[in-house]
Amino acid sequence: MASTEGLVPITRAYLSSYYDRYPVVPLSDDVAAISSQLRSLISDFCSQSSLTQDEKVVADEVDREPPHKIDENMWKNRENLEEIIYLLDRSQWPATLQQQAVEDPELAPALDQLKDKFEKSLKTLQYFQAKNADFVFSTVMSYMPQDFRGTLIRQQKERSERSKQAEVDALVKSGCSIRDRYALLWRQQMERRRQLAQLGSATGVYKTLVKHLVGVPQVLLDFIRQINDDEGPMEEQRQRYGPPLYSLTKMIHTMRVFLFLLWACVGEQKLTADQLNILKQAAYLYTREFERFIVFIGEVFANSPFFISADEAGASGSRNDEYKEITIPAGKTHEVVLSVDSVNSYIAWDFALEQSKMKMDVGFSVEYTNPSGQNILILPYRRCESDQGNFCTVMAGSYKLIWDNSYSTFFKKVLNYKVDCIPPVVEPSPQQ
Repeated sequence: MASTEGLVPITRAYLSSYYDRYPVVPLSDDVAAISSQLRSLISDFCSQSSLTQDEKVVADEVDREPPHKIDENMWKNRENLEEIIYLLDRSQWPATLQQQAVEDPELAPALDQLKDKFEKSLKTLQYFQAKNADFVFSTVMSYMPQDFRGTLIRQQKERSERSKQAEVDALVKSGCSIRDRYALLWRQQMERRRQLAQLGSATGVYKTLVKHLVGVPQVLLDFIRQINDDEGPMEEQRQRYGPPLYSLTKMIHTMRVFLFLLWACVGEQKLTADQLNILKQAAYLYTREFERFIVFIGEVFANSPFFISADEAGASGSRNDEYKEITIPAGKTHEVVLSVDSVNSYIAWDFALEQSKMKMDVGFSVEYTNPSGQNILILPYRRCESDQGNFCTVMAGSYKLIWDNSYSTFFKKVLNYKVDCIPPVVEPSPQQ
């Protein structure tokens, strides 16, 4: 189990300085130029050809803005790559094009070569996604206690992945479209995020582990709970590296729409040299730029930290801005009362005394007050200089965290602490 002693989760400010070491190389100006040419040709198709309703719907999608999240853009690129590979398969060529390929022996190999390039980019992307997912999970698990807790979570992940794959297989067997399959894949990706957040909250599918989670570093739970927040640290990543990826997402989507409409119009007339040329230019440019971006962002992700020292985070002492600092006078106590509305809520704490020349400690305990006013001891009293822990509530009501300095006659204690009360994560119903 890797140590998190003295560490806090990465902050957006730290990521900004970290990303300064990895400046993104601008995309070729040809990306915008060729994307513009493709949109112009799509506009010509719409004005000069009698498109079906379905074809018009696809054409109207060309100006759709890419999603904001990095990983969702990756899935959109993957979806469009598969759509293009499907269209370039010889079995999907319009009859007019197949006849033209018989007359022109260089046409079929040229289109096959484009298909091969898109397939190579797809494999590169699939490898990147799998490697990045394994890296995140393995890094999280390296901070888990190396006992049955980690084993149970790994088993839960394996069962979940088998279930997800079975769901995809069943959808494919039913004859779904590529778009339908990727809609499911993205929903599953969001489910993985939800499960990661549940690990941080100790609820939902991980509720059987709750009573055993004492010993899991609080800093880890804090990290996995906030890693994908819309305005969290990863927003810096989106601001820094999103724009070039958004341009590539729009380019591959525009190519897919262009090829879809081109195949529809080839039924009326042959594929022209200009049309084939722009398709070649777009394919070679996109695959080169996209694979370059994947290699670059893979290096950024592989070296990106999860945790940093409090000093690097710009914290005071050993705590960040979320922590409170209070002074407990000699002979006094400090209490924090939390009102819990729902059972299976998650209460967590992290605290430490300010360091001094003398070794000091403080008493700490947690109590529950039932509706009749009776106090029930949840965490027995003990004296320590720091502690982090958590538990899942089995009763709604009032919980009191108590720091005790009543036994001290002369010395005050300066305490940095953070307390969280997280409501349970509601699992979706099977029908959703």
